[in-house]
Amino acid sequence: MEFNQYFVQGMALLGAGISMIGGLGPGIGEGIAASKACEAVGKNPEAIGDIRSIMVLGIALSETTGIYSLVISLILIFLKG
Repeated sequence: MEFNQYFVQGMALLGAGISMIGGLGPGIGEGIAASKACEAVGKNPEAIGDIRSIMVLGIALSETTGIYSLVISLILIFLKG
């Protein structure tokens, strides 16, 4: 069974939109990480360097899922056909 070209393109674009839902998680996670880092600095100002480095590492690792979602979305958009 062969699908219509427009149906395949529509499903690819729908999949691209759905894959961008993966961008919500990193945004929420990074906000929570920054919030907790601010709380930690408020409680222990002497450890600001350690807190900052751990926070940046955690944010960078959590951002990868959002980047993967973006890459999949772009692949579906530009190679839909």
